[in-house]
Amino acid sequence: MSPSTTSPIDSIRAWLPELTTWRRDFHAHPETGFEEHRTAGLVAERLEAMGIEVHRGISRTGVVGTLRAGRGNRAIGLRADMDALDMPEANTFAHASTVPGKMHGCGHDGHTTMLLAAARHLAATRNFDGTVHFIFQPAEEGQGGARAMIEDGLFERFPCDAVYGLHNRPGMPVGQFGICAGPMMAGAAFFDLVIHGRGGHGARPESTIDPVVIGAQIVSAFQTIVARNIAPNDTAVVTTTGFSAGTAYNVIPEKVALRGTVRAFRVETMRLAESRMRALATNIATGFGATAELDFREITVPVVNSAEQTALIADAAAALVGAPHVDRNRIPAMGSEDFSYMLAERPGAYILVGNGDGQGSCEVHNPGYDFNDAAIPYGGGVLAAVVEKELATR
Repeated sequence: MSPSTTSPIDSIRAWLPELTTWRRDFHAHPETGFEEHRTAGLVAERLEAMGIEVHRGISRTGVVGTLRAGRGNRAIGLRADMDALDMPEANTFAHASTVPGKMHGCGHDGHTTMLLAAARHLAATRNFDGTVHFIFQPAEEGQGGARAMIEDGLFERFPCDAVYGLHNRPGMPVGQFGICAGPMMAGAAFFDLVIHGRGGHGARPESTIDPVVIGAQIVSAFQTIVARNIAPNDTAVVTTTGFSAGTAYNVIPEKVALRGTVRAFRVETMRLAESRMRALATNIATGFGATAELDFREITVPVVNSAEQTALIADAAAALVGAPHVDRNRIPAMGSEDFSYMLAERPGAYILVGNGDGQGSCEVHNPGYDFNDAAIPYGGGVLAAVVEKELATR
């Protein structure tokens, strides 16, 4: 960046009071997957006010803004998620959720504001040569919004040579970033398993096929998958999170329902886990005279950062805050993120932005969480900076 060029962080910080108002308004009016009509409308209005070309209704509530500068023929996509969570909020501050049972418990209100901030800076300065597509995605929280936008022609309508996304990280100081090349976050699947036995009186178990006992055996057997089927230098998690059985003290139920999640950094490992789960559930149930039905659903594939784009956005971050404040070897997380589907289609990178450790900076998906507005200039700044770096003017 030349000395005469305004730093994206500096320009965004000048607008922080207004951007904070936007973010807190999003927080107070949370909308969950594919219902982000108010949020999408405000995003579109603000992009248009910046002089950015706006496209609405992509995969129902998605919005894409397009900005061109110079004569370059390369295009960069910047993506933010807009949806909230189906969970109650415990906070009592003035901008707490006004919608019972819904809250921005993951910081997507902040991500949306950061991307608007980047768009505002780039529209004002146009210090790049090419095209930027600002992608505001619905339904990240387990409902496949990224995949839905792709299926709705996202990259055919808005071609991108590379795509970038970000997420806030509670506990990481504001002004710091974290990233790594290769797998950054795990792929995720959910599963439901129903075991059909034969119910009967709890005092006469010999006349039953007890699905509770069978379910307990299967839960234990699932714990051998990672220990005995996944290579030690690979990483996976198989977790049973629910066990629903009978309702009476003296009745052995007809069936038992299990549920849970599987995480892995490689699609092949996810497939292996699914295969072993099916074999174990089927054969254990058969051995007891019962049957088992497994529904295994892919939620996201792993987030895999391209080496070139990882270096580009890490360099852009270092130019903004200094190399010591950019962790280029961030340990991958077992959490998931459906930006992975965009990275599976185009090279790109996903970076973590420090959210601090003050009030509200508990873990995400917590009823006491709140996004830290002081992080807005850094998240918006790094998105704008990577465009200025990758689409540098000649």
